[in-house]
Amino acid sequence: MNFYMDETRLRQILKQFPEVSILVIGDFFLDNYLILERELSEISLETGLEAYQVVARRKSPGAAGTVTANLRALDVNVLALGLTGADGNGYELREKLVEIKVDIHALIKCPGRFTPTYNKPMMREPDGRQHELNRMDIKNRSPLPSDVEHDIIKHMDEMLPEVQGVLIADQIQERNCGVITDKVREEIHKLALANPRKFFIADSRWHAGLFHEVILKTNLSEAMNAAEGAARSSVVDQNEIYACCQELYKRSQRPILITRGDRGCILFNNPESHMVEIPAVPVEGPIDIVGAGDSFLTGMGSSLCAGAGFEEAALIGNLAASIVIQQIGTTGTASRAQIIERFREFGAISIS
Repeated sequence: MNFYMDETRLRQILKQFPEVSILVIGDFFLDNYLILERELSEISLETGLEAYQVVARRKSPGAAGTVTANLRALDVNVLALGLTGADGNGYELREKLVEIKVDIHALIKCPGRFTPTYNKPMMREPDGRQHELNRMDIKNRSPLPSDVEHDIIKHMDEMLPEVQGVLIADQIQERNCGVITDKVREEIHKLALANPRKFFIADSRWHAGLFHEVILKTNLSEAMNAAEGAARSSVVDQNEIYACCQELYKRSQRPILITRGDRGCILFNNPESHMVEIPAVPVEGPIDIVGAGDSFLTGMGSSLCAGAGFEEAALIGNLAASIVIQQIGTTGTASRAQIIERFREFGAISIS
């Protein structure tokens, strides 16, 4: 396989992004960062434990919300489909999505359900170093009510004609407790089969092996787990990865994209051909891998909807991820201008 991209072609693809509309369906979280100052810590008189002192808060959309934020940073139009609770965290999540101009008319407000929230304490040490302490998660651990499930499916059917692609952000480990229940997933399969010209791309942390008729985006450990039903080490050889791709392709009948950190990503879109390895974009200095997968997903998905081939889309996903991992202590985003600037460091990229 010979593949070549220059800046002219990259610009041609990115120029189409503002004309693209994507439906993001899945688990919308609030990322709640609490900035703690070690020098201000007190000792609790009641417990004798260190009482952390919050000096600032930072809130941003997380999980499916991170996907939407990345799409908006790329100037892609976004429709959000999911749920929040009728609580303060839900109010703040909705506000943040509206701020970045996400269409939230189908983000269902559900009394009695939590707004999923990642509480992230960030400790600032006396030497200026900042690091994350144990995260505190708020999730729904009971099955999604059937009436909400019905509304999700109804909205999805109604919104599909408005978009060129659907990104499925399946974040919740507990089966049927998040937005992507078995019934919702089955409706996704039906719609994908009936609409072959629209791009359906699933990113599922725990349930990738349950999807079919959609493009799968996973990391290596998720892919091996989905294919074999057991967690695997990232130290696997090419034959094992190829067998994994074949198994997932057999189920999905759609291309598989597997991200591998600093080793780039693997594209498997034809069971009769070899895997294609798209190299990572090297960066220098400290990195933070939080959000790298989401930036790859959005760069790749937006590019497909804009007319790019799979190799081109994967490369643009890698370019976006290389920018995001340099944003320390936050879930970052990449813009079209940043992607062009990063690409210019290489001039052109070819793979043979």
